[in-house]
Amino acid sequence: MEDYYSLLGVPRNASEAEIKAAFRKLAMQYHPDRNPGNKEAEDRFRKINAAYEVLSDRKKRELYDHYGEAGVSGAAGAGAGPFGGVDVGEVFGDLFESFFGERGGGRRRSQRGSDLKYEVEVSLEEAYRGTQVPLRFERIEPCEACGGAGARGSAGLKRCPQCRGSGRIQFSQGFFSLTQTCGHCGGEGQVIDNPCRECRGAGRVRRAAKLSVKVPPGVYDGATLRISGEGEGGWRGAPAGDLYVLVRVKPDPRFEREGDDLVVEQGLDIAQAALGTALEIITLGGERTKIKIPPGAQHGAVFRLRDKGMPKLSGRGSGDLLVRVRVRVPQDLTPHQRRLLEEFARSLHGDGASPEGKPESEGIFKRIFGKE
Repeated sequence: MEDYYSLLGVPRNASEAEIKAAFRKLAMQYHPDRNPGNKEAEDRFRKINAAYEVLSDRKKRELYDHYGEAGVSGAAGAGAGPFGGVDVGEVFGDLFESFFGERGGGRRRSQRGSDLKYEVEVSLEEAYRGTQVPLRFERIEPCEACGGAGARGSAGLKRCPQCRGSGRIQFSQGFFSLTQTCGHCGGEGQVIDNPCRECRGAGRVRRAAKLSVKVPPGVYDGATLRISGEGEGGWRGAPAGDLYVLVRVKPDPRFEREGDDLVVEQGLDIAQAALGTALEIITLGGERTKIKIPPGAQHGAVFRLRDKGMPKLSGRGSGDLLVRVRVRVPQDLTPHQRRLLEEFARSLHGDGASPEGKPESEGIFKRIFGKE
């Protein structure tokens, strides 16, 4: 499979405008209407269309740059017809309208504002309860002084002298009669005669923005929240983009998260492990609850507290709290404690000897404590 950048004849760091221009040029050359019956040209046209469909989409392009064709498998060329999923009007503007018929209307389609990305960090407890995170950032917004028009009042705009207000220029090339977007007014049909002092004719300005984003209970690390319409403002009154907030959940010193379950470690001495006990556990939500440890609990055993874990993002129930026990072996015994343990060790075997033929106290201390 040919490299998509090579197919369009652009470098890997090409801008969106460069990619679009290269595609338009090649599409003019290899379009089936210009090459009737030419299978080679038709195949070439499908390939450059597939390449453009991926490289013109920011997310698909990132996947392709990282993983190649495997990263966008099924994305390119998926649509019906020679253009696949590509919007002909979006790519060519008015260049091919003589081929495909008039779309109607002379104005350029309004350009939606860009999406923005922001990253926030919350604690595991905040992820458990849900929280509100304040955001402060800069974004491009429509100019309030001119309402996004870029001109000082309606008198600040005049009809484009190049296209006479149509937004398009028509010209002939060989036996084709072609139209394209007017370069003087950018397809608007109007030009700014008296620019707005605030935005200097741009129609948009950069401003500081403040938002409070709701992080839902049960959110997981790496989750992305989409806030519609809070991205950068659109061009000439077009819709704003969206704001995507990436949530990072900080590790907790006490609890470990496994999906919707939480894991906490609880220490036991050898007497508690052997005889059994009841432990008081404080959940992540601050609730105090008891769990019964049966006699003979082994090191690393896990006991489950139902519905005491993380809330589920769906809002239906919670995960569990898993209590993993760690049996603590005493290191500094008093003489009395040692005698008691030696007596216990001897009681394990009626003859007072270990299977290895050594005194039971010596064998058990080496096995449990690693010393005599």
